[in-house]
Amino acid sequence: MPDKEVILTKSGLQRLESELEHLKSVRRREVAERIKQSIEFGDITENSEYEDAKTEQAFIEGRILTLEKILRYARVVDNSDSPNDVVAIGSKVLIKDLGEGDEMEFTVVGSAEADPHNKRISIESPVGKAILGLGVGKIVEVMVPAGRLQYQILGITR
Repeated sequence: MPDKEVILTKSGLQRLESELEHLKSVRRREVAERIKQSIEFGDITENSEYEDAKTEQAFIEGRILTLEKILRYARVVDNSDSPNDVVAIGSKVLIKDLGEGDEMEFTVVGSAEADPHNKRISIESPVGKAILGLGVGKIVEVMVPAGRLQYQILGITR
């Protein structure tokens, strides 16, 4: 992740801070205990429990570094007092796929808190870029890996 500003919602900032605190105060201790126990089993050269714990430790430490960097460059955007008539970071948006007729609802967030499986799309995604700053009723054409799609914004809430 380059040294650039990271846009977060207030709730996104809280989630990342909470995750960081949990990793530092709970997960580090748990994995250190697992490493200690696996060393007690004897020869660590053929100890899969030791290798698993060391791999998990490396993942945790990497995630801690990533979160610290995100938080160092974080800029919290609070649009709660902004008008609900245009899509902004933190907006919950209802759109309709004009080709298929399907409706989708998601929250528009910064890239660091994007999670499409939990209906949180990034302002840097094709759909996020296309709808940012637009209002209800607007139709956008979006180029996605599957091709060109058209969406209509049906609703915006915060």
